[in-house]
Amino acid sequence: MENAEFIEEEISTAENQQNRMLAGTFWMTAGDFLSKILGAIYIIPWYAWMGTHGDQANALFSMGYNVYALFLLISTAGIPVAISREVAKYNALGDRNMSYRLVRQMLVFMGVLGLFFAGVMYLLAPFFASLSGGGKDLIPVMKSLSLAVLVFPAMSVIRGYFQGLSNMKPYALSQLMEQIVRVIWMLVTAYTIMKIGSGDWVKAVTQSTTAAFIGMIASTVVLVVSLMRQGDISKIANPGKSNHEINAVRLLTQTLKQAIPFIVIGSAIQIFKLIDQSTFPHVMRLVANYTDAQLMIFFSYFSANTDKLTMVLIGVATTLGGVSIPLITSSYVKGEKKETAHLISYSVQLFAIFMIPAVVGMSLLSRNIYTIFYVTPNQLQLNLFIFAFLQSFLLASYAMLSPMLQALHHSRLAMRYFGATLIIKLILQVPAIYLYESYGPMIATTIAFGTGVFLFLRKIQQVSNFSIKATFRGVLGIVCMTAVMAVIVLVVKWLLPSNVYLTTVVSGGIGLISYLIMAAKLGYLEKLLGAKGTSLRRKLHI
Repeated sequence: MENAEFIEEEISTAENQQNRMLAGTFWMTAGDFLSKILGAIYIIPWYAWMGTHGDQANALFSMGYNVYALFLLISTAGIPVAISREVAKYNALGDRNMSYRLVRQMLVFMGVLGLFFAGVMYLLAPFFASLSGGGKDLIPVMKSLSLAVLVFPAMSVIRGYFQGLSNMKPYALSQLMEQIVRVIWMLVTAYTIMKIGSGDWVKAVTQSTTAAFIGMIASTVVLVVSLMRQGDISKIANPGKSNHEINAVRLLTQTLKQAIPFIVIGSAIQIFKLIDQSTFPHVMRLVANYTDAQLMIFFSYFSANTDKLTMVLIGVATTLGGVSIPLITSSYVKGEKKETAHLISYSVQLFAIFMIPAVVGMSLLSRNIYTIFYVTPNQLQLNLFIFAFLQSFLLASYAMLSPMLQALHHSRLAMRYFGATLIIKLILQVPAIYLYESYGPMIATTIAFGTGVFLFLRKIQQVSNFSIKATFRGVLGIVCMTAVMAVIVLVVKWLLPSNVYLTTVVSGGIGLISYLIMAAKLGYLEKLLGAKGTSLRRKLHI
């Protein structure tokens, strides 16, 4: 039976499903947030232990991870989401054996796929290192990351299985455990090599990237233990008779057709970073006689050092902006134009209420933040750091709007807009680097993404006809609250003694509290967060 008939559920069952969904949301949000925080905080001791090679080490680490992240994306190609969808479907049809059979097939298939892509990355490590300008030091880093590519596709199958069961706790715990073990391995090996051992910073970085593989092993153990507790290991290994048939290759083909636009558009930021690292060192050698070490340091200034914090901002902001994407799709398909327009306006304002004050606040405290994470910045480091925070608003806007246009069934147009954005970046990249050196890649990215955001936003408005006036009014209120918050932060910062940690925590904390009070007083918390906003307002006694 191809189409499952919906059966009216009892109230208790419906409540149980809702509670399960809320629990899943909690686990995923908590796991993702804690993982991102760990992924940023580790840099403080790690960078310090690298000593005078801190910027070079961070640049080398970042170059390796940029290529690795793209391999992870390609090697899974949306398969975890496809598996979760199929598992949920067959379980709803009462054919759990088919779910077990599907997982078994896909584990074998994705295991082979992981082996293939890991082999490609390992063998092409010298090519990627040369392309990136990282030289021979980048080769062992690339090779160590290929080990993680070997494990990830099969591991993602199990994550997809739990997602299909709406049991997000094992998924979130595996994600968190992966990050905890990865960070522990990085810090222990970095300290051992740099402070006790040889002091070879390249070996320390290689061990830090090997940590990705160690973390994935830990993550896989958590997932397997969770399967054992559910009694699913034996069922996956030997599934019983099923009422349906499925072919892993056919599922992969179908998934690729659906997922390619999302993968390509979703990896825009990653692709731009690869363009930066593959062009910057080569063009800069034409500008002046810079050494490889100097080029690595410059790269860390505008990319590696800034990414640790800006990518956290972008990740949280796009998550907030994307909470209504499934609802937008549903209301658009049903022809509920008014509801669709309302949801889009809501998403834009929810995105703005976090991103605008976060960007402004971190820009105001940028010197202190850079000092805490790295060293006291020179003027070039500080300028590029502030530029990165301001630019992150555009990058996050693009990452929020692009899936929104796809949710409105305009995937082909979204691909064309991405193509236009990419072409602008490629055209501007070399002359921008030649003219503005370290600022060049950021200028090219800003212009390209600025154009992309304009194209996406204009088309979304044309399709949904959401109220620009109402949205602008809401965003303008957020801008005004942010301006007041900025004044408060500057005044508190001026009044406090010149202690980096004290100034950052106190002025940042007071700025956040003042912003929340204003948002509550003006009704933004209830407007955008609903009952949760009311609850937060009561807890703050506002």
